[in-house]
Amino acid sequence: MGAAWRDTIGRKTNFNQTLEYVKDIRDMGMEVCCTLGMLEKQQAIELKKAGLTAHNHNLDTSREYYPKIITTSSYDEHLETLKHVREAGINVCSGGIIGLGEPEEDRVGLLHTLATLPTHPESVPINALLAVKGTPLQDQKPVEIWEMIRMIATARIVMPKAMVRLSAALCFLAGANSIFTGEKLLTTPNNNFVADQLMFKRVIRKLFPLQVETLPFARWCLLPRKLLL
Repeated sequence: MGAAWRDTIGRKTNFNQTLEYVKDIRDMGMEVCCTLGMLEKQQAIELKKAGLTAHNHNLDTSREYYPKIITTSSYDEHLETLKHVREAGINVCSGGIIGLGEPEEDRVGLLHTLATLPTHPESVPINALLAVKGTPLQDQKPVEIWEMIRMIATARIVMPKAMVRLSAALCFLAGANSIFTGEKLLTTPNNNFVADQLMFKRVIRKLFPLQVETLPFARWCLLPRKLLL
């Protein structure tokens, strides 16, 4: 679940509603991951008591490049939120985005920061910028697939137990664990479910040509859509 705010300060009613949502979803037997902006220590504790499984709070880029992209918060504020989440006993989901115009050194800087936290994040999303017309980064060139593969492979090496999450199937060969699926990701179009299913079919048949019908995940990809809903 995501919230469209910078932080939770002064949002007591909204925050209490979020706690109730977390409790209701956990009562259904599901895990809950939220992205709620910056948190104070007590708020992280209350989310843990409500049953929150994980909190997503991306660092986005390196400390050095961060001020060139974001001016509404500081890098240290984000690190402080990650600290509160970890100390509350909630799984940490934190990664970044490439293609912002940053040099390779800043991609290394982001991964270095994540890999040198007291405990590695359980989940590391690696995103590629999708330039949107009318925004300051509208003229950025698309990220090359090999740039993404290098980023994923490096994340896998320096954080071997983390779940590396992204939106490009070829990167599974480099060590990625999962993708986001759905016809829309926040505000941008995305492949639909059937397209993702076909993509995984191709990947699985390439990796496991003799076992495709026996692997549990392969069987999931081969199921008709109506049986998966």
